[in-house]
Amino acid sequence: MHTPSPTRVLLYGVTGSGKSSAARAYAEAAGLPEFSADDDVGWLPEWRQRSVEEQRKLAAGIVAHDEWVLDSAYATWRDIVLPRTELIVALDYPRWISLWRLLRRTLRRSTTGQIVCNGNTETFWRLFTKESIIRWHFQSFKRKHVVIEQLKANPDMPAVVVFKRPRDLDNWLSGVHKSTV
Repeated sequence: MHTPSPTRVLLYGVTGSGKSSAARAYAEAAGLPEFSADDDVGWLPEWRQRSVEEQRKLAAGIVAHDEWVLDSAYATWRDIVLPRTELIVALDYPRWISLWRLLRRTLRRSTTGQIVCNGNTETFWRLFTKESIIRWHFQSFKRKHVVIEQLKANPDMPAVVVFKRPRDLDNWLSGVHKSTV
């Protein structure tokens, strides 16, 4: 018999680390609803960001449920998510891994016109603007690593599982099972 997997899980990590894919995989394996910080909380069409007040309200609505997997939590509303979280899965990969994944994903999306969130798409030209996801990666990489270290060190936080390599995350995900409750 398998031990049930946690049912309120937050993924956290640097831009491009694969949080959304990992959240989707966990949610599917555990039979839980999955939510996206970008789709469900942060962004509106035409790359307009929701107000912080609206984001906080939406995040609170998500985490009020007994079961959820959230692919990230923005700093402006992370304080709402953490008290309800049972497990934090942190993707703390080296920069070259997350940057390579981000470049590959962004170029594919720019070429195919794949929708990112709420009808928004990435374009090749957007890579060269101040709103570039690549620029954001460089601006936020160190800060997100520090947050992971703080979460791990704080005994008042939920359990934190940190992965330094995608292979280790994949192995861990293969052991996730549906709750029998």
